[in-house]
Amino acid sequence: MGLLDILKRGKEEDIVELPEEEEPKDKINVRIESMTGTGDVDRFAQLLKQGNILVLKTKQLQRQDLGGFQMAVQKLKRVCTSYGFDIAGTEEGYLVVTPKFANIVRV
Repeated sequence: MGLLDILKRGKEEDIVELPEEEEPKDKINVRIESMTGTGDVDRFAQLLKQGNILVLKTKQLQRQDLGGFQMAVQKLKRVCTSYGFDIAGTEEGYLVVTPKFANIVRV
């Protein structure tokens, strides 16, 4: 057995075939919505119950009506607490809301 035989055998042993992963059959939708007031919270709750992840634009509502924005966020937080949804805000004026099966990792 020569050096070439050992090298050829070594290369054959290094090859590993992995099975193909199947794509998940149920796709998760990420919806980008604008929050215009407390009236939107019920619609957002329905979308979350259907399994959608929401990215909510809130900057315009913050500029127009800060009190209305705060009331809408408080109402959305109560809905999230009662159904087990997760919610987080960003510095850029977005809220990210996820259903039960997804968690937001805070760093």
